Amino acid sequence: MSTAITLDAIYQALTQAGIQAETHGDKTLLVSRLSHPRYIQDNQDLVFAIEPEALLALPSSPAKAAIVSAEMSISQDLLCGWISVVRPRFALAVLLNLLNTPVHAAPGVHPTAVISASAEIDPTVRIGALSFIGEGAKIGPNTILMPQVTIGAEAVIGADCLFHPGTRIGERVQIGNHVIIHHNASVGADGFSFVTPEKGSVETAKESGGKVKAKNTDIIRINSVGTVVIGNHVEIGACSTIDRATLGATVIGNGTKIDNLVMIGHNNVVGENCLIVSQVGVSGSCKIGNRVVLAGQVGIKDHITIGDDAIVMAKGGVMNDLPEGSVVVGQPAIPQREAFQQLGYIARLKDMHRDLVQMKKRLDSLEKSAQQDPAIETSLV
Repeated sequence: MSTAITLDAIYQALTQAGIQAETHGDKTLLVSRLSHPRYIQDNQDLVFAIEPEALLALPSSPAKAAIVSAEMSISQDLLCGWISVVRPRFALAVLLNLLNTPVHAAPGVHPTAVISASAEIDPTVRIGALSFIGEGAKIGPNTILMPQVTIGAEAVIGADCLFHPGTRIGERVQIGNHVIIHHNASVGADGFSFVTPEKGSVETAKESGGKVKAKNTDIIRINSVGTVVIGNHVEIGACSTIDRATLGATVIGNGTKIDNLVMIGHNNVVGENCLIVSQVGVSGSCKIGNRVVLAGQVGIKDHITIGDDAIVMAKGGVMNDLPEGSVVVGQPAIPQREAFQQLGYIARLKDMHRDLVQMKKRLDSLEKSAQQDPAIETSLV
C-alpha cells in the first residue's frame, strides 16, 4: 500500500497539474489507496466516484473520502471530505501516479541474470531473474528490467525505463528515457522484407489491374541491417512488435503510446504523441505525423503518409495518403461525413426496395391496361 497522504496534499497535486478542483469537508483526512466504489476496503481508501450510480455504494461502506465530478451534488453527511474535479479522467491519471503501487523489483542484479562484461550498466539499474544483457549494451540510471528481459548487443537504453517480463530488445536498438514496455513486446526484430528474382505475383497483379501473371517460385530474404529508435516517454503494449529498418531506422516519436498487439513494420516513422490502439497493423515505409490516432484494428498500406492530427476510426483500411486533421473510417477509409452518408443511404435501401416493388406493380398494371385499351397506351407514350 502507498504511504498515506492528506486530502489537501492530493488537492495541491491536482491543481499543480492544471486540473480545476475544489475541496469540501475535512482536508486533513489521510488516504493511501485509490479505490473503485465496488471494491472499498477500509476508511483510508480514496473512492473514485465520478458517476451518480457510484454514490449508491458509499453509505454502506467505510469510505470517508472521494473524488467526484464537479457536476455531481454531494450530501454533507455522505462523506467526511471530498474533492470535486472538472476533468475526472485527467484527475485519475494524476491520482494513479501519486498513489501508485510500484512493481516488485529488488535492487541490484539477480544472480541468474547473464550480463556481458562489455555492457555499461548504471549502478542504480535493477535487473530481474534470467535476464540477458548483450555485449556493448548501455543502460541508464534507475531503469528496471523485470525477469526474462533480453537486451541485444550494442542496444542503448535510457534512464527511468521499465521493461516488463519477456521484453525483447534487439541489437543496436536505441530507446530514450521514461519508456515503458509491457510483457513479451519485441522491438528490433527483422522486417518482413523479401524479393523474387523476377517480377512476382503481387507486382504483376498490380500492373495488370488484378490479374496474376507470375508465380513466386523463389523468395529471397532482404536482411534488415538498420535499427529502431524509440523516443522519450513512449509506452509499448504487451505482445506488440516494432521491426527494425532495412537500412536506416524505424522511428517512434516522443510521447507516443502503443497498445497491445500492435504491429509496426520496417522503415516506418511515427511522430510524437500518437495513440495507436490494439491490433493496428502498419505496413512498411509509412510516415505518420504527430498526434495521429489510429483506432482498433486499423490497417495501413505500405508507403502511406498520414498528416498531423489525423484520426483513423476503428477497422479503417488506409489505402491513400491522408491530409492533416482528417477523420476517416471504412475499408477503404474515406472521410467520416462521406462514410456516414453512405451508411444512411444503405439504411434506406429497404424502404427504397419496397417503393420500387410497388412502382413496378403499378407500372405492370398500367401496361396491362394499355394493352387492353389503345387510348391508355397512347397517353402513356
